Amino acid sequence: MKVVITGGTKGIGWAMVEEFAANGFDIAICSRSRADLDQRASELSAKYPDINIIADRVDMRNKDEVLTFAKSIINSWGEVDVLINNAGVFLPGEIAEEADGQLETMIETNLYSAYHLTRALLPIMVPKAKGHIFNICSIASKIAYPNGGSYSISKFALLGFSKVLREELKEKGIRVTSILPGATWSNSWKGVDLPEERLMQASDIAKTVYGAYSLSQSAVVEDIVLRPQLGDL
Repeated sequence: MKVVITGGTKGIGWAMVEEFAANGFDIAICSRSRADLDQRASELSAKYPDINIIADRVDMRNKDEVLTFAKSIINSWGEVDVLINNAGVFLPGEIAEEADGQLETMIETNLYSAYHLTRALLPIMVPKAKGHIFNICSIASKIAYPNGGSYSISKFALLGFSKVLREELKEKGIRVTSILPGATWSNSWKGVDLPEERLMQASDIAKTVYGAYSLSQSAVVEDIVLRPQLGDL
């Protein structure tokens, strides 16, 4: 079994890598940092010597690099069982005040990356008439919040993309799930003075994703909303 996880070296992405690797999946990950990729690939190889690892440096804002990553997967594997569109960026700001170009940055990273990679990999997924695509959206895909600005716009768009995919792929045997997490410990929250229990753990998201994948082929969880027990921040 083979899983592709974008943005797979940190936070939720890395937690999902660990979850799927522990269950025997070959892993394809990408990141903008070669050093991070080499470190994570080394950790995986040491812990799971029998799995195959693809670790490519990719700027997910760049369509050509995304398509090159897809070609690397197709040439190396020729098949994909699970695609997790996780790569994303958060830049705070209100629409009227945020920096010029901020919307483009987040649309390119949070939406176009998933669109281009999914389109590139579907030709090797559809013929098998099975598989699962997860799009890591956000609670910001449902509720606009102060200082969310272009981030919320991009995450609303990603949820829309996910829902369109669900309709288009249901007759083709490919399941599509939208994951909408609230505040989760990651680099985005680094340095915040909050008790650990106030935010969810990245492993909570990873276990939820794997649980949804583990259902029978006749069932699909379309949307999953996860929030900290004490609610949104």
